[in-house]
Amino acid sequence: MTGTTVNASTVVSKPGAGMTVGLFITCINDVMFPQTGQAVVKILERLGCKIEFPREQTCCGQMTTNSGYFDESIPSVKQYVKAFSGYDYVVAPSGSCTGAVREQHPMLARHAGDAGLIRDVDQVSSKIFDLTEFLIDVLGVEDLGAYFPHRVTYHPSCHGKRMLKLGDKPARLLSHVRGMTMVPLPAEEQCCGFGGTFCIKNSDMSAAMANDKARHVRETEAEYVVAGDNSCLLNIGGVLARQNSGVKAIHLAEILASTEED
Repeated sequence: MTGTTVNASTVVSKPGAGMTVGLFITCINDVMFPQTGQAVVKILERLGCKIEFPREQTCCGQMTTNSGYFDESIPSVKQYVKAFSGYDYVVAPSGSCTGAVREQHPMLARHAGDAGLIRDVDQVSSKIFDLTEFLIDVLGVEDLGAYFPHRVTYHPSCHGKRMLKLGDKPARLLSHVRGMTMVPLPAEEQCCGFGGTFCIKNSDMSAAMANDKARHVRETEAEYVVAGDNSCLLNIGGVLARQNSGVKAIHLAEILASTEED
């Protein structure tokens, strides 16, 4: 199905027809960026998926896990399993939290030494997908019929690039957006400095990294900087806003959900 085109007005193909997908919204999107979750729902429903938002979901536990509080993270793992065990697919608009569920949850279950939890986590954690890999690898769709007439540069977040190995999937999706001019980001492989608790524990270094990233974004003369993680965009966008750069931060899902009709 790779290469399937979805027209915003009339859906030519609905590769997600019959699929019920659990939406893992993540903490930062739930609290600060609800428009990103709305965009994900819009995209997947357009493709025929039935989206459910289990209210039992909570934090993935990444922050405490990264800080070494493994025992304290176990309840988050158990709650995730409870919330998402009934789905064949779970989609999240965050490479960071997707990576935490896929990579950290099995490790935490083994740390707990609970055979039942290990079994359940192995089953559930393998079903989560970042939005971009779900669209391309599961649904086989690259062209979503999106329209976004702006100059844009893309920041590949560390977890998506290095942990999930998303590769060129985000770029492939963005390449089909009509009216949009994509500009390469200098030193795109460099971290923005957020890194979860890194920006708190190493604030001076984090601020320097964020300023470097913002400088490179400004060099592109883009109107928007886009990424697949709002945590990165919060960090980069905050610097750009304080500099009165005029560059806006936007999640990839919001661009892919945009149409000429909006």
